[in-house]
Amino acid sequence: MKKQASTRDRGIFRKEAMQENILLCLFIAIIIVLAFTPLGMIQLPLIKATILHVPVIIGSVLFGPKKGAVLGFLFGLCSFVSNTFTPTALSFAFSPLIPAPGTDNGSLWALVVCFIPRILVGILPWFVFQLLRLPFKKENMKLRTIQLVITGAVGAFINTFFVMGLIYVVFRDAYAAMKGVTADAVLGLILGVVATNGVPEAIAAAVLVGAVCLPMQKLMKRDPLKTGIKNEK
Repeated sequence: MKKQASTRDRGIFRKEAMQENILLCLFIAIIIVLAFTPLGMIQLPLIKATILHVPVIIGSVLFGPKKGAVLGFLFGLCSFVSNTFTPTALSFAFSPLIPAPGTDNGSLWALVVCFIPRILVGILPWFVFQLLRLPFKKENMKLRTIQLVITGAVGAFINTFFVMGLIYVVFRDAYAAMKGVTADAVLGLILGVVATNGVPEAIAAAVLVGAVCLPMQKLMKRDPLKTGIKNEK
């Protein structure tokens, strides 16, 4: 009869699981440090530019969508805290505790803007990466780097697109009041923010995800390169 596996051979006590959980805690610490230092939240006159999406995207690729969603939620939580206690002109869109222009109260829709896009940043890049791998029977280092660079750029765009898109849908009138323009002019202003903030953030994410994920995948023995050779059973 086979001996029953010991507790240390199962669940969180497996060597691989412990390594993954340690790395996940490291990513959590990185996000918190970035969130509350000038490194991660760059305070601009209108909005807070950020690179917090980068460790979330990397975490999604390395750990999968479930743990990626946890990192994304932490990203949203840090954004909520930062916009509540050190608000900018647009913080009403990220915290219900900040009144929107022309009102005395905040809106609970701010929680949707603050959390949903960031959780998606932790989920969708894993699927993007897997889709990019799907057409290839063989992979090499150059191809894998390209796949990761594209994943990083797409992950950053997901954050920018959903955040600014939801602001346009939910807070268009408040945004117009804040800028002193008509509601019809908001779309152009939103696209301007996407261009000035979103493009640099996407470039940064593309470079960092491409540079960090490949050695991390080797270290974790995750997603090895396809060789085109089928394993014989």
